[in-house]
Amino acid sequence: MSIQTNRLSDPTVRAFVTAVNANDQSAFQAVLTPDATMSDDGSDRDIADWTDREIFSSNGHMDVESESDGGRTLLVSYRNDTWGEMRTKWRFVVTGEKVSRFETGQA
Repeated sequence: MSIQTNRLSDPTVRAFVTAVNANDQSAFQAVLTPDATMSDDGSDRDIADWTDREIFSSNGHMDVESESDGGRTLLVSYRNDTWGEMRTKWRFVVTGEKVSRFETGQA
């Protein structure tokens, strides 16, 4: 059972998921701080390169199964054209009204 995106608790995280699922790169960039960082399975990655590969050029989509930590940690069924579908955990650091860091990895 997934949580509808518009029902996610944290408005910044909701904007992030909405941008990913709409494949909207400009909306995605708008929700990040200029110096945002990220990691995948514990290794820091170049955010522009990673998001292009794992989200935008491969039609990434997040189906949120559950949220915790006030909506800043999500358990997601994530799929893209490269890897298919997998359960992933996403943790967000929100600064002001933007994401300054996100960490993802297999759940």
